[in-house]
Amino acid sequence: MRRPLHPALFTALGLLFLALAGLGALLPVLPTTPFVLLALWALAKGSPRLHAYLLNHRRFGATARAWEEQRAIPLRGKVLATTTVTLTALYLIAFSELPVWFVGISVALMAYGVAFVLTRPTAKPGPRPKTERKAGRTRS
Repeated sequence: MRRPLHPALFTALGLLFLALAGLGALLPVLPTTPFVLLALWALAKGSPRLHAYLLNHRRFGATARAWEEQRAIPLRGKVLATTTVTLTALYLIAFSELPVWFVGISVALMAYGVAFVLTRPTAKPGPRPKTERKAGRTRS
C-alpha cells in the first residue's frame, strides 16, 4: 500500500507555485495563470486554510475560483498569458544569443503552455465572494 505524500510537501509546493505566480504578475517573461492553477492544486492537497486563502485572494482569486468551479480560465487571464508568452518567444527568437537548441526548447514549452490555456473553456463571470465586497455595501 502506498503512503500518501505528506501535506507539508504539497503546502510547500503550493507556496512555491504561488510565489512564481506572484513573479509572473510582475515579470512579462513568466506566465501567472498556470502557476496559480498549480498552487491551487497543491494547496488543496496540503492546506485547506491556504487553499481557501487563494480562492479569496484579491489578485489571484478570480482565476482560482473559475478553475475550481468551472474548470475554466478567465478571458483576461487567457489574453494576458497569450500576449506575454508570445512577446517573450518573439524576443527570444529575434534577439537572444542563447544556443538555437535552447531557444527552440523554450519556445516549444511556451507554445505548449499557451495551447493549454487556450484550449480550456473561458470562465463565465461570477459574483465575487463576500470577503472581497466593499464594507458597508449590500446587494439588493
